[in-house]
Amino acid sequence: MPRLPFTVEHEAAGSKARAARFTTLHGEVQTPVFMPVGTQATVKFQTAESLRATGSSVLLANTYHLLLRPGAEVFKKFGGIHNFMKWDRPVLTDSGGFQIFSLPSERVMREDGARFTSYVDGTPHLLSPESSIAMQQAIGSDIMMVLDQCIPSTAPHAEAEAAMHLTHRWAVRSLNARGDNCPQAMFGIVQGACHPDLRKRSAEFLRDLPFDGLAIGGLAVGETHAERYTFTDLVTNHLPRDRPRYLMGVGTPIDILEAVNSGVDMFDCIIPTQFAQRGSAFSSRGRMHLARAVYKFSDEPLDPRCDCHACKTHSRGYIHHLIKTDESLGWHLLATHNIAFYHRLMREIRASIVRDDFAAFYQTKRIELVGIDSEHPSVHPVKTRERRPSKLGDYDIVTAPQGFSSIRQISSGEVMHSVSAPADEANRLYITQSHLAARLLAPRRDNTELVIWDVGLGAASNAMAALACFEQTLASTTAFSAPPSAVGLNVSSSSADPTPGSSAPSLPSVRLISFECDLDPLRLAAKHASHFSHLRHSAPNRLLTDGRWSHASGLFNWELHHGDFLAFLESSPAPDLIFYDPFSSKTDTALWTPEVFARLHRHCAAKSAELYTYSAATSARVALLSAGFYVAEGIATGPKATTTLAFSSAAAVAAHPTTPTLLGPAWLTRWRRSHSQFPPGLPESEKPAFAARIESHPQFTSAPQSDNVA
Repeated sequence: MPRLPFTVEHEAAGSKARAARFTTLHGEVQTPVFMPVGTQATVKFQTAESLRATGSSVLLANTYHLLLRPGAEVFKKFGGIHNFMKWDRPVLTDSGGFQIFSLPSERVMREDGARFTSYVDGTPHLLSPESSIAMQQAIGSDIMMVLDQCIPSTAPHAEAEAAMHLTHRWAVRSLNARGDNCPQAMFGIVQGACHPDLRKRSAEFLRDLPFDGLAIGGLAVGETHAERYTFTDLVTNHLPRDRPRYLMGVGTPIDILEAVNSGVDMFDCIIPTQFAQRGSAFSSRGRMHLARAVYKFSDEPLDPRCDCHACKTHSRGYIHHLIKTDESLGWHLLATHNIAFYHRLMREIRASIVRDDFAAFYQTKRIELVGIDSEHPSVHPVKTRERRPSKLGDYDIVTAPQGFSSIRQISSGEVMHSVSAPADEANRLYITQSHLAARLLAPRRDNTELVIWDVGLGAASNAMAALACFEQTLASTTAFSAPPSAVGLNVSSSSADPTPGSSAPSLPSVRLISFECDLDPLRLAAKHASHFSHLRHSAPNRLLTDGRWSHASGLFNWELHHGDFLAFLESSPAPDLIFYDPFSSKTDTALWTPEVFARLHRHCAAKSAELYTYSAATSARVALLSAGFYVAEGIATGPKATTTLAFSSAAAVAAHPTTPTLLGPAWLTRWRRSHSQFPPGLPESEKPAFAARIESHPQFTSAPQSDNVA
């Protein structure tokens, strides 16, 4: 009989999120589940009764600390941790590997184990796989963890590989130490730092051993948020479906949401109680810091959507008073609320998975969970400690007075999105103008894929705007009653606006191709994802490491062509949409010539292709016209009073969801007077023929065009 019977009840459409349940020696656990951390056989500022009241179903205790105090003999005397702390629900014990990692100057790592000196009384100890398991058996936890060697997630490959192999050898020894007759479950721990090949090898090695579940270790120890999302997503791809997956030591509410989306079932972290001790509370309106004077006279509860003891009984004003006076009751109330917040989040996530609308829930919640008190925003700038240099190669990060950050090329001084926030400008210029959401819901001839070219990846603002649009559109389709296996796969609807209970519209397969010769802007922005909210996703870092990323639905595939765009132009699949966003013609002259646009036009001539760009320069528009594109005025955005749209044919113009305002006689008149009438360097002898090509363009010689074009 299995030690930890595990059942997957439902898997979310368009995601790896899943709702499951497993049975331990002390009861059943529903997942996804958050485990409050009770390091010393107690969760800070909580009693067993208050934990039960918040909805806690599993607690985590730490083998290292309990080994040193009170010691194995005490647990043997009391018959285990459950009777010792009067907790009648499941307990998971960490092995002590992370605590050993936290003592680099006070321990010696060897094949037999970790030798260290007790912080309690100075006595020497050896923590080995065998002694760790023996201690966990004395504690009597429902789930034991193997002893592993934890190292910084940013460690070099050779160091990470050596630690991984040691962890694997210790995992085998841990299984042998448990034996066949012990009823306690045991999890293996995947290691490998931030190296994709090691993570894959570690997962493949451990899944072949008779563990009852598998954990992802070695994260939240130095990597960026984006890297954490990437490697969590990578590892779950190689873990078995029929066992629980546990992400150790993570994390914030948004970290948990992202990890559930990647297929993780179990979490633990000290953040709910640690933030409580700092006076902070999580709420449906964003995170609040109760020491702020704005709460002094507030008689409202912490969160009107919460029914925990703190919210039902006490006001913000009272808790503000307790925090200002360092009263432990304040920490108790905030910890109670924060733990209840985490458990409510897990229940909401589980319910959305079971209802099969997790995709929509995910899109809404990932915005809500990063908020800071929307009712009382601080008028003072948030002080942050920069842990990494804000410069990489020829690029640095600049912050606008409005508060958003952008990437600047130091040598040219050009700023990517200098006036509007990058995500806002990307949405307005590329996503809204191209009507991407409507295109995703519209049927495509012969089920062909929608190909988008992202020319000038930069910090991935435009690409991530396209991905966000896809995920939001997919979420809207999964709100209907189509079964998971049918979402996006041969499901048709007779209505463009389906009603609940009808089949979801079919989404096409999307292929996003990003072209970039210099990845430093994205690398820099990804290291500072706190400045660039669009990068708090696993996709950008996977693109940097693997050159490609695929959505869990299989309907969105993103690939990187790293190098000179012109070298890839003809060999890449012809695009339907082109987001043309290289640096300006002053900095990146080679990409704005008539010759380049002529090559582009020839390549996509067989399609009704559309090109969108921020440039409204006469030189850019005339280069597009000379290549055969139909050119129209685009919307204003950022510092631009107007932008540019270009179409491969008159049919492409007619097929656009709106009626584009093509450049007309008024523009032609101004062009004739312009200093940018001809491309730079065009010989005098060729100018008459070039001018004739512009004048005779069908755009100006067929139907009359608007004169109201700047």
